[in-house]
Amino acid sequence: MSSPKQLIEGFSRFREKHFAKDDALFRELIEQGQTPRTLVVACCDARVDPALILDCAPGDLFVIRNVANLVPPAENQGHYHGTSAALEFGVRNLGVGNIIVLGHAQCGGIHALLEGGVTRDDSFIAEWMGIVDAAREQVERELAGADNQVRHRACEQQAILVSLNNLMTFSWIRERVEQGTLTLHGWYFDIENGQLLGYDTSTRQFTKLQ
Repeated sequence: MSSPKQLIEGFSRFREKHFAKDDALFRELIEQGQTPRTLVVACCDARVDPALILDCAPGDLFVIRNVANLVPPAENQGHYHGTSAALEFGVRNLGVGNIIVLGHAQCGGIHALLEGGVTRDDSFIAEWMGIVDAAREQVERELAGADNQVRHRACEQQAILVSLNNLMTFSWIRERVEQGTLTLHGWYFDIENGQLLGYDTSTRQFTKLQ
């Protein structure tokens, strides 16, 4: 576990590597700004850092992280829309060409959704996880007799599909998808087996990408 002291020491090593020397990457990022081609909606789980597991350099990814890597539907109710605002910036301002919803195994948010751990009225998580309640309902309907591992994995993957559908409720995403300038992807990091799966629209299954 990293303490604040260890994190500061880590920053010192980062600074030595990228700023104390003539570093072409950060010089370009500073001069030209960020130009990522891919936006990733990922979970805030500490084990699932998109830049780390996808081996990306600084500036490669525009990353949105939240509980259970969810995308809410487009709506104007309420006051705070952090994920929607970040999506808008990535698509309309940065012009990304890909959006990846990156789910993962052993997701705590999905576990709470399935096991009734998000039912408190005063829970921020309860309202948030309600975004993918349809995934829970489908799993309970189709896999009622399955063991917990099977049910959880199915719900984690089904939640990715709900988020992909929700992305299409944003007009400025739907228009770009229809024009062919933006592509949506559903990926699943199997942290238990070290595999990356992708949703295949032709087979309607998650299959190994690597």
